[in-house]
Amino acid sequence: MKEENFFERVYEIAKQIPYGKVTSYGAIAKAIGSARSARMVGWAMNNCPEDVPAHRVVNRVGMLTGKHHFDGTNLMQQLLESEGIKVRDNQIVDFERVLWTPEVR
Repeated sequence: MKEENFFERVYEIAKQIPYGKVTSYGAIAKAIGSARSARMVGWAMNNCPEDVPAHRVVNRVGMLTGKHHFDGTNLMQQLLESEGIKVRDNQIVDFERVLWTPEVR
């Protein structure tokens, strides 16, 4: 699979994450048929276009592991909190309640 195709498929899924919800790198990888590629999803999110809500993608336990890729140290958290998602110590509070799982294709 070409890297460019992979990244575009990641972005397509990420754009579907509803406002006020998050998903994980692994859930996106599984949804595009590459279940073992969570880290590649992370790389894709590091370089995503501005219209992709990268702040809504976190690790499998709800940690804001991608936050260092946002301008300003707390921008990812601020964006999530502006959508009503509570974050404490770089961890989403009540993660299961705000977790969105994309359909596997």
